[in-house]
Amino acid sequence: MHSSLNTSTKSVSRWVLSCVAVSALLMTTACGGQSLSGNSQSSAPADSAFTATPAPTEDLAKTAIDAIKADPALTAMLPASMRSSGLRMTTSEGYPPMEMFATDGSTLIGVDPSLGRAIANKLGVAISIKNEDFNAQIPGITTGRYDIIMSSMTDNPERRKTVSFVDYVQSGSGWVVKKGNPAKLGAPDTACGKTIAVIDNGSSLALVEGFNKDCVAAGKPAINILKFAGDQEAILQVRNGRADAGVNDYPVAAYRAQTSDGVLDAAVIDGPTSPWGIAMSQKDPKVVEAVQKALQALITEGSYGKILDAWNVQKMAVTSAVVNDGK
Repeated sequence: MHSSLNTSTKSVSRWVLSCVAVSALLMTTACGGQSLSGNSQSSAPADSAFTATPAPTEDLAKTAIDAIKADPALTAMLPASMRSSGLRMTTSEGYPPMEMFATDGSTLIGVDPSLGRAIANKLGVAISIKNEDFNAQIPGITTGRYDIIMSSMTDNPERRKTVSFVDYVQSGSGWVVKKGNPAKLGAPDTACGKTIAVIDNGSSLALVEGFNKDCVAAGKPAINILKFAGDQEAILQVRNGRADAGVNDYPVAAYRAQTSDGVLDAAVIDGPTSPWGIAMSQKDPKVVEAVQKALQALITEGSYGKILDAWNVQKMAVTSAVVNDGK
C-alpha cells in the first residue's frame, strides 16, 4: 500500500484517465442499449436485418413476390412478438387457384398464399402458412392461434361481429356443371328443382339458400342442397352425376372447368360481386392498419397486379385496400 502511495504523480494521472475513459465508454454503451430498447416499437432499422424467404418454385407469382422490398415504417407498426416470430396465416387448401398444395403435397400455393407472402415481405416479417378447416379458421383468430386468414372468405356483416377484414379481391359466382351444361344452369331461377352441391357454412351455401327462397316464393320447385366440408367433395358430386351443379366464385369455377380434362364447364351466375377479406383479430387494430397499408402499397407499386396476373385472376382486382367493406 505504501508503495502505491509513493507512485509518481504521472502514473496516478494515467490510472485516473484510464478509469474515466472506461467509465465513459460503459455509460455510452448503456445509454445506447437503453435507447434502442425503449424505442423498439418504432425503430426504423428493423428492416435492415430482414431477408425474405424466397417464394416456392411452384408459386406462379414467385418473381413478383421475391422482388418486394420491406417498408421499415410498416414493420415498426407491428407488435414485437410478430416482428420476431413472423406472421401466422391460415388458409384452406382445395380451392384452386386460390388455395392448393404444390406437387409435394404440403407446400401451400395459390392466389391467397402468394398475396400472403407478398404482404409479409412488405411488412418485413417472415410468414408461416398453415392449412386449416374453413369452419375452424375464425376460432383460430379469436383464440390467438393465427394472425390472419386468407381463404377466399367473404367479408360480410355476420363475420364482422367477430373479426376485422381488409378486403383484397372481389368476386362474383359461377356454376360448375357437366360439359355442355345439360341442366341448363344460368340465372339463379334456373336452379329451381335442381340438385346443387356446396361447401357447408360458406358463402356459396348462403347464395344457394337465397336462390331457394326465391324459387319457393315464386311457386317453383325447391332446390335440393347438398352440403360438404370441402369444395373438392362438392365438385365430385357433379362429376358422378349426383348433383346438377356446384357453386364457386367464378374464377374458381373457370379453373375447375379448365383442369377437368373436358368433363366440366363453368357458367356465370348473374349477380353482384362480393368482397373477400383478410380476417384479423379486432383486438389488434394496429395490425389491421399495418396490413391495410401493406396491401395498399402493393396495389400502388404494381406488385399486386402482377400477382393476380400470374394466377390469371386479374378480373378480381380491387383498386384500393378497404377495411370492412368500407362500413
